[in-house]
Amino acid sequence: MSTVNTMRAISQDVLGGPEVLKEVELEIPRPAPSEVLVRVHAASLNPTDWKHRADSYFIGKPPFVLGWDVSGVVEAVGLGVTLYKPGDEVFGMLPYPHGVGAHAEYVTGPTRAFAHKPAEVDHVQAAALPLAGLTAWQALVDTADVQPGQRVLIHAAAGGVGHLAVQIAKARGVYVIGTASSGKHEFLRSLGVDEPIDYRETDFSEAVRDVDVVLDAIGGDYLTRSLRTLRKGGLLVSILPRGSAELAAEAERLGVRAVELIVEADHGGMTAIADLVATGRLRAAVAEVFPLAAAAKAHALGDSGRTVGKLVLEVR
Repeated sequence: MSTVNTMRAISQDVLGGPEVLKEVELEIPRPAPSEVLVRVHAASLNPTDWKHRADSYFIGKPPFVLGWDVSGVVEAVGLGVTLYKPGDEVFGMLPYPHGVGAHAEYVTGPTRAFAHKPAEVDHVQAAALPLAGLTAWQALVDTADVQPGQRVLIHAAAGGVGHLAVQIAKARGVYVIGTASSGKHEFLRSLGVDEPIDYRETDFSEAVRDVDVVLDAIGGDYLTRSLRTLRKGGLLVSILPRGSAELAAEAERLGVRAVELIVEADHGGMTAIADLVATGRLRAAVAEVFPLAAAAKAHALGDSGRTVGKLVLEVR
């Protein structure tokens, strides 16, 4: 049990499968200038969590505490903070990738990585939104600037990023084509997808033409195949950046563009997401909720790749 100066957290000493995760006690961090200390009520998982658990990618060698998504209550504020005060409910994404550490009872982060949590949703729902929601927002709005009447193809449209991207696109008046297995098509239609495509039965690169934007969360040959679905001058946004010179060259040959995006902490984006939530235009589908101590079970489910929507750890 935590004492007054310590907190529970999920950590790992080595890279590997879900079994490497363990509950530990760590000292509660203190907010630096321009930071807030948040008492975590819920934190969600994203594919980047289980990828970093197995292969640390951006954040170096363990030990480390994973997690970027958080919803909770401000416990204390650092010097110079004016946006929040203790007791405020906030949600946000810790700076990706190096601000990791949300799978714990407390976390610190830059003030502007957060926004006020919409009163219309609880902490579980709010925690499911930041990383995936910001990825979708930064891809479709900041990068592609989608406009009413445009056509957008969203791959893995029932996934964590995909199902939020569909809703953001629909809120902006876009015609949405979404790929997913046929069993998920009813879910896609409930989100507003205009044209679901079963990627196992239909070659989307033959069936889809003249889209303005493609949002890809799969990678591999989906990238080059997606280029063929774009109109001249269209844009492919990949959220699995690989730095591929071949992709850029093929895009140029076809008269389209291809960019690769890494999500960034963003107060403006979080505020926009909060506004969509408050007006009922954006909701996260929560596949399952686990207590913090069961983080390994959540990771195992995430590894399976079979979930629709998001997995959330309920901390309080």
